[in-house]
Amino acid sequence: MRAVTVTPGVPDSLRLVDDWPEPPSEEGAILVEALAVGVCGTDHEIIAGDYGEAPPGAPGLVIGHESLGRVLEDPTGTLRAGDLVAGIVRHPDPVPCANCAVDEWDMCRNGLYTEHGIKALQGFARERWRIQPKFAVGLDPALAGVGVLLEPTSVVAKAWDHIDRIAHRTEWQPQSVLVTGAGPIGLLAALLATQRGLTVHVLDRNTTGPKPGLVAALGATYHTGTVGELDFEPDVVVECTGAPAVVLEVMCKAAPIGIVCLAGVSSGGRTIDFDAGALNRTLVLENNVVFGSVNANRRHWDLAAGALTRADPSWLDSLITRRVPVGAYAEAYTPAGDDIKVALEFTT
Repeated sequence: MRAVTVTPGVPDSLRLVDDWPEPPSEEGAILVEALAVGVCGTDHEIIAGDYGEAPPGAPGLVIGHESLGRVLEDPTGTLRAGDLVAGIVRHPDPVPCANCAVDEWDMCRNGLYTEHGIKALQGFARERWRIQPKFAVGLDPALAGVGVLLEPTSVVAKAWDHIDRIAHRTEWQPQSVLVTGAGPIGLLAALLATQRGLTVHVLDRNTTGPKPGLVAALGATYHTGTVGELDFEPDVVVECTGAPAVVLEVMCKAAPIGIVCLAGVSSGGRTIDFDAGALNRTLVLENNVVFGSVNANRRHWDLAAGALTRADPSWLDSLITRRVPVGAYAEAYTPAGDDIKVALEFTT
């Protein structure tokens, strides 16, 4: 069968293999026909050779962690043949740590977790894959064209779950949300904020292209410029750019008892002249919270599936700005100017 693979650690080793072996039964009881995989920044970093780890003894790593497939067989009865399904990316470590032992593998403390298409588990960019029932998330049939968005939605579902948990520290009724960055994570974070009935603002650099319209379609307000130029103090910030200057600015911008969730990852290696004392004073005197969030566990994937089911299907479809057949796989992994989400499709 066909599979898109890399040699981990070797830059630009991406290739389409025609004779990749069928998924072994050890991978899971549920056999799935791939429909599509999403492409994200993690894939680009793996292709560049920055990281990635093949399973022990494997000839390479099948990439692709944003999955969508259709069940071919499930002898466990968890799902039925024909059901839409996505595979959870991260699996708990075998030790396990205290968090993995209670299925909070997104909060693994010892780093021995594995991840499909990233770390020691084959990914989903292959014509057929297997998954254990515990890591198989069924999807509403109406999401057949957009279900590949489930993985990034699970990331922001976790972010909002943790925002809600932190909010219980006091009597708090948030009204406004600032999302910085209008990539897939930012737009989906804004979607979940509007589903909570909050007043949503999205800040991004783009003045043209599809992003302003997508934000407006949510009933949210689109901004360009800098954080400092905004004329309000948000109760909640979901920072999705990872840009160091923006990260520091939003920490100072949040309203008293505000919550700032850092969901973007900075590349590092850049020094900024910044008044750390002023930031400390703001956070302490205003009782603000800043926390980081990445990955997701089963609870968040289920929350994400519900959020996608409630969303406008045409809006979700607009997030997928390019659909590329697997035969033209290299095009899917070559960035284009107005890309939001690219889907590599195995069936057309």
